[in-house]
Amino acid sequence: MEHAMTGFRVPAATYRLQFHHGFRFITAQALVPYLHDLGISDLYASPFFKARRRSLHGYSVTNPLEMNPELGSRVSFRALSRVLKFKGMGLLLDIVPNHMALSHDNPWWLDVLENGPGSPYAIFFDIDWHPLNRVLEGRVLQPILGAPYGQVLENRQFTLTLGEAGFFVSYYEHKFPLDPKTYGQILTHRIDALTRELGEGNPAILSLMGLITLIEHLPSRSLSSKRKLLERHRQKEILKNNLWLLYQGNPLITKFLDENIAIFNGRAGDPESFDLLDRLLGSQPYRLAYWRVSLDMINYRRFFSVNDLIGLRVEHPCVFEASHSLLFNLIREGKVSGVRVDHIDGLYDPLGYLQRLQSYLAHGEKGPADRETLYVVVEKILAADESLPPDWPVSGTTGYDFLNRLNGLFIDARGFQAVHQVYNRFVKPGLAREELIYQKKKLIMESLFQGELETLGYILSLLAEQDRRARDVPRKELQKIIGEVIALLPVYRTYIRSFAVSPGDRATLEQVFEAVRAQHPSFDPTAMDFVRRVLSLDFPFSLAEEHREDWLRFVMRWQQFTGPIMAKGLEDTALYVYNPLISLNEVGTDFLVVAPEDFHRFNRRRQENWPSTLNATSTHDTNRSEDVRMRINVLSEVPQEWEAALKRWSAWNQSKKRLVNGLAVPDPNEEYFFYQTLIGAWPLFKDEMPEFKARFQAYTVKAAREAKVHTRWIAPKHEHENALTAFTEAILDESGPNEFLADFQKFQARLASYGALNSLSQVLLKIASPGVPDFYQGTELWDFSLVDPDNRRPVDFPQRTQLLNQVKLKAKEDPGSLIQELLRNWQDGAIKLYITYKALNFRKTHRDLFLLGDYISLTTMGPQSRQVVAFARRQENSWVVVAAARLFTKIFPAADISLHPGVWQESFLSLPDDAPKELVNIFTGETIKSLPHGQSKSLDLANLFQNLPVALLFGRTD
Repeated sequence: MEHAMTGFRVPAATYRLQFHHGFRFITAQALVPYLHDLGISDLYASPFFKARRRSLHGYSVTNPLEMNPELGSRVSFRALSRVLKFKGMGLLLDIVPNHMALSHDNPWWLDVLENGPGSPYAIFFDIDWHPLNRVLEGRVLQPILGAPYGQVLENRQFTLTLGEAGFFVSYYEHKFPLDPKTYGQILTHRIDALTRELGEGNPAILSLMGLITLIEHLPSRSLSSKRKLLERHRQKEILKNNLWLLYQGNPLITKFLDENIAIFNGRAGDPESFDLLDRLLGSQPYRLAYWRVSLDMINYRRFFSVNDLIGLRVEHPCVFEASHSLLFNLIREGKVSGVRVDHIDGLYDPLGYLQRLQSYLAHGEKGPADRETLYVVVEKILAADESLPPDWPVSGTTGYDFLNRLNGLFIDARGFQAVHQVYNRFVKPGLAREELIYQKKKLIMESLFQGELETLGYILSLLAEQDRRARDVPRKELQKIIGEVIALLPVYRTYIRSFAVSPGDRATLEQVFEAVRAQHPSFDPTAMDFVRRVLSLDFPFSLAEEHREDWLRFVMRWQQFTGPIMAKGLEDTALYVYNPLISLNEVGTDFLVVAPEDFHRFNRRRQENWPSTLNATSTHDTNRSEDVRMRINVLSEVPQEWEAALKRWSAWNQSKKRLVNGLAVPDPNEEYFFYQTLIGAWPLFKDEMPEFKARFQAYTVKAAREAKVHTRWIAPKHEHENALTAFTEAILDESGPNEFLADFQKFQARLASYGALNSLSQVLLKIASPGVPDFYQGTELWDFSLVDPDNRRPVDFPQRTQLLNQVKLKAKEDPGSLIQELLRNWQDGAIKLYITYKALNFRKTHRDLFLLGDYISLTTMGPQSRQVVAFARRQENSWVVVAAARLFTKIFPAADISLHPGVWQESFLSLPDDAPKELVNIFTGETIKSLPHGQSKSLDLANLFQNLPVALLFGRTD
């Protein structure tokens, strides 16, 4: 639905679907009626441009100009579009402007591998063709080998082949084209012997010599002349075409080349036989290398530390246009109504990118745009006190800021402090949280990004040569300081893009340098001052204009580097080590415990500044699903019971641990982490246990590798991992007496009931708060998924469709008895589905009320006042009142999910005096009358919550 205030479509609610070869366009098409009935307005699709084969996520794009054929044909996509349009629904598409896959399926990359810096696509990729390591001058590192290069070579794991597209070298699934200029090494090998055998006038010899002459006159890939490079491009295609025709058409040449290829491929056990292939590979515009080499030698920007995802330079207009042309066509055709921009912080100039994106859609031209013409949200992780840059022409973020505030609302503040003390006693952690994050960020830099860090230090030293006060500062000192700045940076990145540094970015940098000085008083003050001046663009008066541009370029490159360090250091490492309450260990966390008044302040700011941003509770990137977090949060309400259970379980399970290098596995921190995970992810039905055990075992190994304490992805310690797997098998063993398992299940079942109530409140608050509610596939029922790939498991949509149809039918007949039935059978998730369905459809029919309506925080009075969060949305004479209970152990000590209204006696919800006198409960159909209370009105919570712990009320004033 296009909104008058914006001029573009703003969704009422989005539903994320993960497309892959097992979930295609035709599958999504069949789901559209179900999603429409659920109350969804916009399908939110994972990237569907052509990606690496069998990709389960679509972020490894190989060609943004084609749709992924594994998802279906263009015809099937058009059919999906027609069904969406018929239902009045939009399509929000996830796009990946930051990177592409290093794959032979990527035609742009294949051309770069063949032609190096002479490729017309060399500018597309973020490659340093003149790196510090001069071995890579004019070459790009390819760290894809599973063992050192010489070992791979002599083990005959490289295979030289000839095909219609020319010569290639293969390594398992990888294929690398050869520079046509180097074909001569293969064609001239044994050429004298062949000439003597056939004679110089033989047609085969003449044809072969013609190809060799063509190769000799082929311009080099290192030339800078555009004319010469165009000539090279034409001539190399002629060469490859003629070579293939000759190979296929002349048996003598076929035999000769097949024999040469066999010779180049070498003989097992004969090291010298690989010299030819070694020399051939050494003359290519790439260097095949052991993957560990990337830690020091990498000369291209990666997506985080993923070697086979290379950065795109979308800051260049030609790259932007080429990589977005299909997307723009789909938008102009009305098939895509909005985009979600992946990893915005990875871009060289995020604001410039977003302006160009909006401008192309509005005008089809390159000029800047400072307003929105399309619904755009960005994947941006915000720190606690950080705001989205107000000049970005977007509707907001993908919702992690909302997720963490909403999650913190279901944590008991006093109980959390007690839980933290429980953790300290059980685990005895060596580092405080902030120090741990700092150390993990340093670990990531040193172990995964050392090459990039050295390059930053080198560039800084070149800049220092331009500044007489810093000219004699050693490079290592500059590198050390820039590393410390990154490790202590409290945000993912700054957004400097011109000589005018914003007050916010300047304040952030000053804060960081104060922290560096405090932590490292021995640092050279001159070096510190120089790095500070560079990052703040505080130029010396005498610095020439071109050198000022050098400083700005450095800062913009540096900003692309800080985000991956924060993400890998915090999200992918520290959050697996710092474990007091792991429901707080989420993407974008600031470990916030949120009071109702804090939640209201946050919502008011969103309504004022970003009313169309997404509200997420689960995504494809969350560490735990929304329902897992809601269960774990209950531990903050029962810290004494939690500590007693820990002591029992640890004592019972001590004998199930193995000693590895003198350490009992799991260690206390891992054990504490695993018990919380079991509490959160434990299945509701016994028939799910075999699958759950396998999932949990895989997760324990992944979590241990992410923590990087005893084992790591880049250096797995299988003995430790095997001990973890053995421990999980033993503690979950049902074949005999198991004190732990019986006790755990009793404890977990109680927390699961409270967690379910939390989830009902969570979903209503998500739907009714300022912003657009976003649902990850399957989460309309209970979902107890862990981090990917666990959260990418298939969703049982037939079950959901059937349940929704049943709920809709019964809701028309008798909503009161339906709710009681749903609560009695809460384990099937239909109660969550019902709340979602009713609230979403109400929101869809009252879009303006939720998009534009005032946000009014409501106060509660009485003994249970702190256990309720409530607010109203008002637009003209339309009102909606939202109330949700929380901290349920204080309300229902017996964990009875059927609820008892009596606990609400003498507790009231206060309403403004101009609120409606009568309100209709959307879930039950009941009319609730407000009561006079002093100078205002109130609602009796016993009436409000007599059927459900949540209420959505609608009314109008006269």
